Amino acid sequence: MGIIWAIIIGFVAGLIAKWITPGRNEPQGFILTTVLGIVGAIVASYLGQAVGWYQPGEGAGFIGAIVGAVILLLIWSAFQRRA
Repeated sequence: MGIIWAIIIGFVAGLIAKWITPGRNEPQGFILTTVLGIVGAIVASYLGQAVGWYQPGEGAGFIGAIVGAVILLLIWSAFQRRA
């Protein structure tokens, strides 16, 4: 059940991040949106542990997943502009 929950939360976080971030250069589709949200949660967990907001082994929550996904979308947009 944990994997299904991660997919659902990742999809919703990816949708919200796409809605927040301006521009049309972001990846499209259900799978990419879900992956964006899940990887955003991983990025937020890693950055939060590096800064000291989270303990080792503790993951970011829903808001952290959205913030991580927004960071990924901004990086994606920066690389798309160069190409």
